[in-house]
Amino acid sequence: MIVRISGEGQFELDEALHGELNDLDDAVVAAVEGGDEAGYRTRFDALLTFVRERGSALPADELHGSDVILPPADLSFEEAGEDFTGDGLVPDPA
Repeated sequence: MIVRISGEGQFELDEALHGELNDLDDAVVAAVEGGDEAGYRTRFDALLTFVRERGSALPADELHGSDVILPPADLSFEEAGEDFTGDGLVPDPA
């Protein structure tokens, strides 16, 4: 699975990590929908860290279609309310 972090690049994650990625995304949605700004920041940082640490960075000159596109690390809580709603940004695993 290819995950793009806007402003950083693309990472290839093993498909076996899809469920964990989805759980982290759902936690961000829950914090945003609950109005928990501190929780949002903690959970969003954990989501990005997961992608960076568990994924393999792809070379900048290689472009692949992204399965998931995450916002940049500096996304504000207010902006997150537009992205992290409902099912979030990561589709449920098949």
